Amino acid sequence: QVQLVESGGGLVQAGDSLRLSCAASGRAFSFSNYVMGWFRQAPGTEREFVAAISWWYSTNYVDSVKGRFTISRDNAKNTVVLQMNSLKPEDTAVYYCAADPFSQAALAGKAEYDYWGQGTQVTVSS
Repeated sequence: QVQLVESGGGLVQAGDSLRLSCAASGRAFSFSNYVMGWFRQAPGTEREFVAAISWWYSTNYVDSVKGRFTISRDNAKNTVVLQMNSLKPEDTAVYYCAADPFSQAALAGKAEYDYWGQGTQVTVSS
């Protein structure tokens, strides 16, 4: 079983930064074989792809966060980080870490990811 545990959410003001982390673990889980992604869901909306990273560090972002968010991973520590700068009120959502075996669809955020974390709340006040 694969476990993904997010941390780092909180309440900040517009323009501030937050760093979300996700720790992955599990018997026979080969972290480096998986695309790691971040998704978010605001109240009353559908879940939205935010960013993804492959094991060789190829990245993809939704247009609304390009230039503000950076996804990174440490394959030795089985962790993935989402650095969020210049936060806006519209970034307010529950953020989820997810893992999926490599595919172009997963990197594009269009696959049905296999594993999900429990989510961490990010609230940006204006």
